[in-house]
Amino acid sequence: MRYESIAIHGGRMDDREKKAVNYPIYLSSTFAQPSLDQFQEFVYSRGNNPTRSNVENLAAELEDAKYGLVLASGMAATSLVFGLLKQGDKVLINNNVYGGTWRFVSNVFADHGIEYEIVNDFNNYNFDTADSNVKMVFIETPSNPLLEITDIRKVSAEAKRKEILTVVDNTFLTSYFQKPLNLGADIVVYSATKYYAGHSDILAGLVMVNNDELYAKLKFLQNTYGGILSPIDSFLLARGIKTLSLRLDRHQKNAWLVAQYFQQHPAVKNVYYPGLKSHKNHEIQRSQADGDGGVLSIRLNDGWDSKKFIEGLKIFDLAVSLGGVESLICHPASMTHESYALELQNKIGIDNKLLRLAVGLEHQEDILEDISNALKEAKI
Repeated sequence: MRYESIAIHGGRMDDREKKAVNYPIYLSSTFAQPSLDQFQEFVYSRGNNPTRSNVENLAAELEDAKYGLVLASGMAATSLVFGLLKQGDKVLINNNVYGGTWRFVSNVFADHGIEYEIVNDFNNYNFDTADSNVKMVFIETPSNPLLEITDIRKVSAEAKRKEILTVVDNTFLTSYFQKPLNLGADIVVYSATKYYAGHSDILAGLVMVNNDELYAKLKFLQNTYGGILSPIDSFLLARGIKTLSLRLDRHQKNAWLVAQYFQQHPAVKNVYYPGLKSHKNHEIQRSQADGDGGVLSIRLNDGWDSKKFIEGLKIFDLAVSLGGVESLICHPASMTHESYALELQNKIGIDNKLLRLAVGLEHQEDILEDISNALKEAKI
């Protein structure tokens, strides 16, 4: 079956007599076993729950992955993957990643004797210069919030040559637009809070993997850490996935129109969206992804006030997160990437003029009209 059909019909099938078309919610912490020498698939819900297993299987099918793990949040998923590291190991990360990931790397790693190094451009990084204790590469592509693109094939191949794991945060595109495992990555992580769930009503995380040994380690950590998704939220995540392709098509269509509008408006100095031919890594994006997603960032010119622009918007809510049906705008320097030191923000380009927009599913004319009116109010 193709993606849209798998999204609706994938996962576990209800094996009860009623044959429900929606997999049931199993609100049970524990499951009775037939005998001491006959334990079943489900024993205790922290280790495994039928409803959670359903959405894990569903997400794995969509990813072309052998295994899927679902967690209580995107950061729970990232933390699970970082749990593979040992004292003395080192991680390479790209220079703009989700603020929560940076907070973990820059604060928690040191307590566990783990090192990290920021790589400004993985596309031109020489892995032969990497320290011998580098065990993992963690990249976001497109990155948050500057929508930079990393060549997954190239980085994965070079990392594999040095026996380094490649982890890709694919939150912005999902498996509908990009499948990093098929491009050579070892592990894919998601904040499923975003596009997979799609309605700003739950937190969830996903980890995808093909390797049996890696899966066994991650499954052990999932059970040990206990940051699992509840049965009700697992059901809601599976429900959101059913319309994922439809929503992403509309998100992307609207984002493309907004990006083009900004590109031609005198108020906007920079537009960061990989779908634009002006994007520095547009060709890499075309080579590895089938779409560009619904997120873009802009930097206003000096003659326009960012605060007034935000306050002038009626459809776009000022809020963190993305991927819901509604349009959101945020100020990365103070809202999503405030954990970055000011010096690092300035070095990367996360300044007070930078704004990130998650374009929703509203009518395109309403979205453009809202932006146009807000820019008029923002003129100094």
